[in-house]
Formats: sequence, C-alpha cells, structure tokens
Amino acid sequence: MASPPPNSSVSVGGKGSSLSPAAVYAVSQGLASVTIDPAALEKLSLTKRTSPLNPKRDGPSNSQLLTLEESRAALAVLLNKFVLSDAAVRPSIPSLIADTLALPSGHESVDFGSALGFLNSIFRLNSKNVGEIELGREEAGVFEASCAASVGVCAMLDCCSSALVKVADAVAALSCEAARADVSAFDLFGSGDGFSIKDETDVASDMKVLLFGSKLVGQNESGSFNEIPTVNASFREAVRTLHVRTRVELNSTVKFKKSMVFGNHGKEKAFAGSVLPLAMSMQSMIESSLGRSKSTINMISNNSLCPRVAEAFEKACPSLDGMRVQFQSITEKAASKIDYLLTLHYVYEYLVKFREVLAWEAAVALFAIEIDDSIEKPQVDQASKLNGDVAKGEKKTDKKKKKTLGKGTSSIRQLLRDSILCKSEPSSENVVVLAEWACDLAKYFDPKDTRLDNLLIRVKEIVESNEVRRLPKIPKGTRDFGKEQMTIRERAFSIITGVFKMHGAVALDTPVFELRETLMGKYGEDSKLIYDLADQGGELCSLRYDLTVPFARYLAMNNISALKRYQIAKVYRRDNPSKGRYREFYQCDFDIAGQYETMEPDFEVIKVLTELLDQLDIGSYEIKLNHRKLLDGMLEICGVPSEKFRTVCSSIDKLDKQPFEQIKKELVEEKGLAVETADKIGAFVKKRGPPLEILSELNKEGSQFLENAGSVLALNDLELLFKALEKAKCLDRVVFDLSLARGLDYYTGVIYEAVFKGSTQVGSIAAGGRYDNLVGMFSGKQVPAVGVSLGIERVFTIMEQLEKDRNQVIRATETQVLVAILGKDLTLAAEIVGELWDAKIKAEFGLTKRVMNHINRAKQSGIPWMVIVGESEVSSGIFKLKNIEANQEEEIPREKFVEELRRRLGIV
Repeated sequence: MASPPPNSSVSVGGKGSSLSPAAVYAVSQGLASVTIDPAALEKLSLTKRTSPLNPKRDGPSNSQLLTLEESRAALAVLLNKFVLSDAAVRPSIPSLIADTLALPSGHESVDFGSALGFLNSIFRLNSKNVGEIELGREEAGVFEASCAASVGVCAMLDCCSSALVKVADAVAALSCEAARADVSAFDLFGSGDGFSIKDETDVASDMKVLLFGSKLVGQNESGSFNEIPTVNASFREAVRTLHVRTRVELNSTVKFKKSMVFGNHGKEKAFAGSVLPLAMSMQSMIESSLGRSKSTINMISNNSLCPRVAEAFEKACPSLDGMRVQFQSITEKAASKIDYLLTLHYVYEYLVKFREVLAWEAAVALFAIEIDDSIEKPQVDQASKLNGDVAKGEKKTDKKKKKTLGKGTSSIRQLLRDSILCKSEPSSENVVVLAEWACDLAKYFDPKDTRLDNLLIRVKEIVESNEVRRLPKIPKGTRDFGKEQMTIRERAFSIITGVFKMHGAVALDTPVFELRETLMGKYGEDSKLIYDLADQGGELCSLRYDLTVPFARYLAMNNISALKRYQIAKVYRRDNPSKGRYREFYQCDFDIAGQYETMEPDFEVIKVLTELLDQLDIGSYEIKLNHRKLLDGMLEICGVPSEKFRTVCSSIDKLDKQPFEQIKKELVEEKGLAVETADKIGAFVKKRGPPLEILSELNKEGSQFLENAGSVLALNDLELLFKALEKAKCLDRVVFDLSLARGLDYYTGVIYEAVFKGSTQVGSIAAGGRYDNLVGMFSGKQVPAVGVSLGIERVFTIMEQLEKDRNQVIRATETQVLVAILGKDLTLAAEIVGELWDAKIKAEFGLTKRVMNHINRAKQSGIPWMVIVGESEVSSGIFKLKNIEANQEEEIPREKFVEELRRRLGIV
C-alpha cells in the first residue's frame, strides 16, 4: 500500500470517491495536495447557517498540537469529514482547511484540542481575522465527532504497516538464505477442519514460494526462523484489524443530531485498542528480526570480518533493550487512559523504529550474500552485456561449484541491490557500507519512497505466480504409483482376485465414508485414528477405517444371514506415517458370514491367506495365531479385572513393536495393574512356537487354562483347527503365539496376523479373526463371521523391492506390436492398426520418418514386434516385420501380415 506518486492530487467529496490510508499518508508527507470536488462545495453552499458556538458553554478548550506529518494527516481527514457530513457546514470551512494544507509549512501549530482552538489556529496560520468566520454548533459537532487527529495517525500507521507486511516476508526470506536456515517450519498445510490458522499457513506458503529453488536453506535450525509463520501471521492479523477500522472511519459520515453532545464517543479509546495488538506484534517481529540478523552475522565465515560486522550492527541498529523500553512506554500510556492520541503517536514512532530494524536485517542479509563467493549471484550489468560470451562461459563454469538463491529471493536481492549497491560495493575491508545500506533501506521501506512500489509489486508477482504449486506435494502417508508400480499392483490384484474367486467368494463394494455412529465403538483405542469429515448437511460422517465394519453394516442393513464375499478397496487411518505404514491404503478382505460347523470357515480363511501369500511369491512369512477366549482366560488367570480386558489387550498388542518392560510400565502406571499381575502376563505372553507343541503344553495336566471354561473351549477349537490345517499342508506356516492380542474390540474367537520375515521391514502384512457379535451390534440379530484382511500396500513394498533386487525390467504395457509409419499419414496408420485391434492383437502406432525413433520406442516399452510401413511398402504391398529382440527383419505380404502376427504371437 504505497502512497500516490509525488505532486499528485487527492480529491475529496466526489461521487463514489473514498479517502484511503495511502492518500492520507501521501498528504502527511507533502507528496500530494488536496482538492475539493466542485459539486461537493456547491452542495455545501445550500446549507443553512446554524447558531454560533458559545466559547464559554460549548466544548473543551485543552490545546492539542501534533507533529507536522500528523497535523497534515488530521487536516486531510477533517476536510473529508466536513465535505461528507450531513450537518450544516458552510463551504468556507472546508475551503479554509484546504488552503491550510496548501501552505508550505506551519501545520504543526494547528490546535486539534477543541473546535474553537482549531479555528483560531488555522485563521492565524492563514493570516486571517478570527472574526471573519464564526464556527456554527453543527460545524463544531462535526469537528468533535470526526476524531480527525486519531484517525489521521491511524491512517499513517495503516499505510506504513500494510507495506511492511510483504517487506517483512521478503526480508525474512533473504535472511533464510544468508543464514542457511532450516525452513522445515514452513511445511504448514490447512487442516480443513477449522483448527488451522489461515494467516500462518499463508505466511508459510509465501515463504516457500519466495525460497523456491534455493540450494542454500535447510542447514541451520534457529527459533528466529522457525517462528516466522507464527510471528509474521500475528503481524498480518493486527495490520488487517487496524486497516478495517481505519478504512471505515476515514469515509464514514458524521450524522449530526440536535441533541448531539460534543466528544468522540469513545473512538480514541477504540483506536488505542486496535493499535495495541499492532504494537505487540511489532515487538515480536522486532525480536525475531534481530535474532535472524545475529544468526546471519554468525554465519559469516571470515573470522576477522564477522566481529567487525557484529560491532557495526550493535553500534547502529536499534537494540532489543531499547525497543522493549519504548514498547513499555506505549503500554503504560495506554493503561493510564489519559491521552489515547499520545498512545497512537508512540505506536507510530515505534513502527518507524521497527522499519529501521527490518532495514538492518535486510542490509545484513544482503551484505552476507554479496561477500559470499560460494553463492551464485546472477547480475545484469553493462559489463556482462559488453562481454556476453565470456560472462556466459564463466558463469557456466562456476555454476557447478556455487549454490543458488531461490527464484523469489534472487529477484528481490537484485531489486534491492540495484538501489543500494550503486552507491558502494561491499567487501571485507568496507564494513562501513552496512550502516549506509541500512539507512537507505529504511527510506526504501517507507511508503513515500517510490522505489517501494516496485518491491511490493515484485513480491506480489512472485507470490501469486506461486511456483511451488507447479511442483505440488502429496499429503504425508499417501503415495502416487507410476506405470511400473501399477504393473506390479495390477498383477497382484489379479492373483488375489483369482484366489478369492477360486473359493467361491463374490465381490462387494461399500461407500468410502460411513456415518460416524457406524464406525465408533468398534475399534477400541484405535478409534482415535478415524478420519472425521466436516458436517456437510446434518450427517456426521467418517472415512472408513477398515472393510470389516462396513461389511457387517451391509449384512445387518440387508438382513443377510450368510455370505462369502471379497472386497478390494482403500481405507483411511489418521496414523503417523512410517515405512510401510500409510494413511490411505488398500485392503483386500475375504470374509465368510453365517452359521457353519465349528472351525469350518476359520480353516478356509487361513487357508486362503496362505494361498495368497504363496502365490504372490513374496518370500518367507509366518502366521501368528491365538484365540480371544484363550487370551481372556489368560488375563483372568493373571488377576486382571474383566472390565480391563480390552484395554490390557491393546497394550499386549504392542509387543511386536516394544519390549515387555515398556509394556509392563504401561500396564502398571497407565492401566492400573499390580506389578505381580503384569509379571504373570509377561510369563504367559512369552509362549510361542509350533501350534501342536504349544497346544500340548497348554493341555497338560495341571495347566491353569484347563480350569478356565473359556480357555477350555478355545483349546478345543484350536485343536480341531490345527488338525485341519495340517491335513491341508499349511500348518507349517502357522505359529501359536500367546502374545498376539489384536486390539480391535469386535474379535471373539480365533485371531491371526501374518508377518513378513524377509529383509524388507514392513511389519504385519495381513490380519483377521472371528467376529461373531459385530453384525448384531447393528441389527440385534447374531450373524457369526470370520475374515482376513491383506495389507496389500506393505505387500507391494516387498514386491517392488524384490523386483529391484532381481534387476528385472518391468513392462508397463502389454503391447505386442508397434506399427511404425514412416511419415505422418494418420489415415494409413488407422487402417493398419485397426486391423490388428480387430484381430485382438495389442498394438500401438507411431508417425515419424525416423526408423530409429520407432525402434527405440519399441525397445523402451518392451514391445516384441514392429511392422514397418513406408511409401515403398505401401506401393509394393509388402510390409516389413521386425523381431526387436532378435533384431531380424523379414518381408510379409500386406494381406497376410495380420494372420502371420497372430500365428507368431500364439493367438488362436
């Protein structure tokens, strides 16, 4: 928000016109004159004269003098208020104010303490007789209600602080470069749930755009850099709040009432309330800016230069202690509630000092960048134009060695450099230029300097071009899949679907989001990982956490009592991403619901799991297996209260990731178990091994499990299950593990988890179990069910690593033939490739005269055959058939080439 150009004119009173803070600031600095729209003066001439003001009776008479700039700003505001008011204002009053503003000096002698004092002071300033114009009551009322002095100072504050919003971001970005700062704090994203602060994410986004392409940042961590989004956002918010109030007050009409009491009706108090947050945010900005400057100085590698720069900085830059004293005077004056206008004056002075601090930060950052020979600094000057070829050659040579600034910061550096370095070049011997630069930059950052417009426009262009968005990121915990990865995925899905269908399963699909009430209460402590969606019209919804609960909901809703189904779909968990752990991932579910003989469906589900993992050919794995009733019996034997079974199971379920000592601490300190109870649990959960051996041990005479009814039932189930798996030749894949707990609340019987045992660490790759009560939670009708879910994303990770280890080329396409047209004849290509497609041959075509381009394309895509067709082939009716791998060509008659290709490809 820079001021109008010098020697411009600000018109007031015109139809549709409004007075801006920038215009008021331009008037205050003597950069613009003020004129009154003739139509407005004509309208004022029609007003009736009101009774004159009685000095003894009307209004206060305290004198109130302002600075030269503040007085001009107040006069501009007051002139606009008189012109806009519906009170009886004579044209002579605003005309006299306009004449006063046109004077070359003396404005600081205008008294804004009272209407009479004001009139007397401007009469004296214009060498007029006070008796020539008497101030009417309504005119005096407009003066008092306008609160011109406070509004004028706020307009100056508004204009200057608004300009510094973008300047502060640009300077901070330069400091990030100069200090090689870690900028990971700028990786902020709007949460979409209403709990992220927009200004903070906006600042972070702007900083990333300014630094885009930088090879310097990312090395040194410092609080002064990490707090940029928070501190600068607070400054933005305070500036915006002041701007809204100032803009309204500048152009609001003073409505005069006969019963009007003189005074500003609390406006000055309200203005003080608006500028105090600005002052507080500037204090934080100052602390942050000074901290960044010191970090930049410490990064200067020249050991003799660094202390001299620090000395120059400490000597001339406003100190933090001094700024704190000045801030304290603002708060004390505001707390006194005696002179709110003086509070505004103090805040404006404070802003001028803040501008100096920013100028010093910019000067230090530029100095550090200019003297650093390791930084590439592209320049456009006369020398480079005269010696273009040499300069280009030298730049190309140095580019390999030097680090580059970000695109935005490079542009800002060049803009500032052109303004300040033309006076003095930096060097290790010329530290004095630092103070000169800071002084010049302080003027540069003032809206009255025409150079500031160029900087603000450039920063706006950089931010709005937003090159970062051209290279977007995906959310953490998600993945993109390229053509090679999709080839692996499609092959895996084909295998998985084939196994499911071999067992008679039918496909099912359910919505990606469910009503929140459907999902809650089904996942125990993991319910906190459910993604909730914003209310979009009365229904609270959440993204599905798994495919099992939606399946149970489907059975209950449709009153289905038996179904063998499979589903392959994405699920969502608000988890901490890690290798093999994602927030969005596919699950491949196989479930059998309905009444069956004991262990009948449990056996088939586990058998399906072994077939899946065997056919996917991922390598060694094991299936850990336990029984929920056996687990509950174990906890009962150990003395765990029944109401704590589920929460204790959630702790035990972490044993594959944490040692028992850590789990024990959680059980005792968080879950409230006795140490003895935790030790008993520890002794049991260590039992794992071949299923029949562990089962025999648990069934031995004297076993505590045989005294527990639930455990006995579980042991009988497991004995039948293990014998069936042994007959099916897959028991060797199973490990009986009493530490397996599966923290989900809905499991009621057998539970299992498949773990990959190869070198790629991904954790669990499949899991499942029996859930007899889940459907009943929705309908009241018990439909027993058992299922397994394959964590296909982790399987993909393993398969991708195996492909890399085998160094195999992955074909992303299944194309069998490339039709190579030696030219640009699309109709010829359409005719030939159309015949191949009609014959069910997978084919592509290309149009180029270069034969090698066709051959390279075929080799890169792994296409085995190529049909070459040029003008000679068309005229002779003989096509060339090329075997890419064997690098052999032969001629085939045009009418037989489709038949010949079908024969060679084995297509019947």
